[in-house]
Amino acid sequence: MDAAPSPRPNYLHRAFGAVHAACAHAARFALDIALPTLCVSCREPVDGEGVCASCWAKLSFIAPPFCPRLGIPFVYDPGPELLSMEAIANPPAYQRARAAVRYDDVARTLVHALKYQDRTDLAPAMGRWMARAGRELLDGADVLVPVPLHWRRGWSRRYNQSGALARVIGQQSGVKVAAEALRRVRATEQQIGLSRAQRAENVQGAFKVAPERMADIQGRRVVLVDDVLTSGATTDACARALLRAKAAQVDVLVFARVVDTHKGPI
Repeated sequence: MDAAPSPRPNYLHRAFGAVHAACAHAARFALDIALPTLCVSCREPVDGEGVCASCWAKLSFIAPPFCPRLGIPFVYDPGPELLSMEAIANPPAYQRARAAVRYDDVARTLVHALKYQDRTDLAPAMGRWMARAGRELLDGADVLVPVPLHWRRGWSRRYNQSGALARVIGQQSGVKVAAEALRRVRATEQQIGLSRAQRAENVQGAFKVAPERMADIQGRRVVLVDDVLTSGATTDACARALLRAKAAQVDVLVFARVVDTHKGPI
């Protein structure tokens, strides 16, 4: 049986992350004085939060009509409450999923900059778009839970991008964030390049609600927060862990989702 990571690495990781975030903020502030902010996508000078008007216009925001279960956009309106073929063939453990945008070139650039390039300045805009896309989920929610990193990966990245997005969504919606409630108790391989079955196997049993945080989950309507929804293996594994901890309901809110335009409603 896999053992949960010791508290000490988590404590050190949080302390190191706080110091790094403060230093990064100070360095970015100094650079902003000397250099103009560049659009994270096209590298043109931009005022504001890192995305120019041209690239913002290229983002494909998801709006109705979409599958009420998975949030997958439809090319035409099939009528109320009709599900996508994917929702019928492979129903997830969570109740509903919503995403702000399709995972296209601009969205991928934003996600990678937030995730790998310390561009935490992008989180406020991305989180606001998510809060707008997930309004129906947030209206009935009790708690936001970010998808966690394993402590070793968190140490190398220095912060959890899903946690950064959850904090913004919490500020926008007033829903409490339980950042430490869900833990990744087993290190997993990167999901990139794996098949759907391999992704599911990779994250099986990788998540667990911390015993001391059960009260945050039991009987609560939880919104699970992540940056990207691809096959749904990670979010499904997280949802199952939350439901085992007696969550009343689990919904999923992400910044971007991969959309297969060939699958229509039934």
